[in-house]
Amino acid sequence: AEKKTSAQLQQQLAGLQKSLDQESAQRKAAQQQAAELQTRLDGLEAQNGQLNSDLTNVRSQIADLEQQSASGRASAQEEIAKLQKQAADLEANSARIAKEREQLRQEQSRLAAALEQERIAKDEEIKRLTRTQEELSKSLQDEISKGNITIQQVRDRLTINMVDRVLFDSGQAQVKPAGVVVLKQVADVLNKITDKQIRIEGHTDNVPISSKLQGRYKTNWELSTARATTVVRYLIDHGGVDPQYLSAVGYADTHPIASNDTDEGRSSNRRIEIVLYPKDLKEIAGEVDTSATASK
Repeated sequence: AEKKTSAQLQQQLAGLQKSLDQESAQRKAAQQQAAELQTRLDGLEAQNGQLNSDLTNVRSQIADLEQQSASGRASAQEEIAKLQKQAADLEANSARIAKEREQLRQEQSRLAAALEQERIAKDEEIKRLTRTQEELSKSLQDEISKGNITIQQVRDRLTINMVDRVLFDSGQAQVKPAGVVVLKQVADVLNKITDKQIRIEGHTDNVPISSKLQGRYKTNWELSTARATTVVRYLIDHGGVDPQYLSAVGYADTHPIASNDTDEGRSSNRRIEIVLYPKDLKEIAGEVDTSATASK
C-alpha cells in the first residue's frame, strides 16, 4: 500500500511539474515577445530622434541659403530646392516611424491584455475544476475509501482513476452491475460540465490476451479501446453527458503507473481513467471577456 501510495504521489508530482513547466514556458515566450516589442520601440525612438536632428539641420541650411538668395546668389535657389525635398523626405519618414511606433504600442497593450485575460481564465478554470473534484470526491467516497478510485487534480487537469475490477470482469468490456452504479455517480457530475473536454482512457497490464479470448479481443489494444468506448456509450446513453465533450482512446499497456512485475502493480495498471481538461484557453478567455462585458 505504501509503494502504491508513493507511486501515485510521484505521478502527481510529475504531472504537476510538467504542468508548471508548460505554464512557465508559455509565460517566458510571452515575456520574450513583449521584450522584443520594447526593443523595436526603443530602436524607433532612436531613429526618430536622429531624423528630427537631421530635419533641424536641413531647415537651418535652408534658412542660411534663403539669406544668401536674398543677397543675390543664383545657385542658392537650387540648393534650397534640394534641401526642401530632403526636408520633405525626412518629414515623411518621421511620420512613418510615428505611425509604426503607435502600432507597436497598441500591439504591446493588446499582448498585455491577452496575457491578463488568459491568466484570469486559467484561474477560473482551476476554481471550477476544484469544485468538480470536490463534488466527485463526495459522490465516490465509498469507492475512494476502498482504494478502487483515486481523483487527482494537477492545475487545470482532473483525472479519475478507476481500477478495472470496479467496472469490468476479467477480460470483459461489458460494465458489470456494480460498475453501473459507480458510472451513474460519475455521470451525475459529468453531465453538468460544459466547459471541459472529457477523455475516457482504457489501460491494461502487459499480460497478453488469453487464447480463449483472442477471438473477441486479439490484443490488449482492442480490449482497452473496447472498454473506453463502452464507458463513453454509457455516459452518453444513460448518463446524459453531451457527446461533443467526449472522446475515447485505448492505450493497452503503454502508459503504466506501476511496475508490471508484481500482481499489485499489474492490478494498478488495469484501469479506466476519465480525464477532464480545459478547452482552448483563448476560447475560455473570450467567454470570460464576453461575460464581463455583459455584466457592465
